[in-house]
Amino acid sequence: MNSAPDNDRPTSTPRPRPGGRTARIRTQVLEAVHAELTEHGYDALTIDTVAARAGVHRATVYRRWRDVGGLIADVFAAAEDIEWQPRDTGSLRGDLAALNEEIQASLTEQPSIAAALIAVSFRSEEAARALQRLWERRYGQSEIVVERAVERGEIPAGTDARELLIAATAPIYHRLVLLRTPAEPGLADRVADSTARAAAAGAFVAGEVANGPAR
Repeated sequence: MNSAPDNDRPTSTPRPRPGGRTARIRTQVLEAVHAELTEHGYDALTIDTVAARAGVHRATVYRRWRDVGGLIADVFAAAEDIEWQPRDTGSLRGDLAALNEEIQASLTEQPSIAAALIAVSFRSEEAARALQRLWERRYGQSEIVVERAVERGEIPAGTDARELLIAATAPIYHRLVLLRTPAEPGLADRVADSTARAAAAGAFVAGEVANGPAR
């Protein structure tokens, strides 16, 4: 992996969660980062362009975020703060389809900040680390989908939630982010259906659980 540009050096101290005027400035600045990324891309992102778009002094942005890497990391941190839970549709297939529809919508909206941030993670080590933390949080929040399916008796106990969720969502990311193909009608439902069927058959259960104890 290529090393991050010099302006992506992480800051040395954690940033406190802001309130009041500080919170308003943070919101303005992060919205400006979103707009600059989606309109002009990572290479054009600078402290100056963000400050101008946010309507705040350059020194204010520099004092809090230090550099572009700090701005990007805080965008991901703000996303982590969002209290999100996957929908409960009453079935595993429905829950996975709803999850895929959310992902597809975030990647196909114009402009797509989700797609822009994924692209940035390949250019900045700090952004890559921040995105990984966000993925971990989202996978953790999504595990309830698998827990509910086990409780309903749709899939066997011992199903690996992470493996199931990856199988259910990977085709969406592959087509829209890697292949950059248009959203395919019915894809979210088809992938959800095939994953739910595989899960019901025990495809995501650890070997020792699925096959019984070794003799």
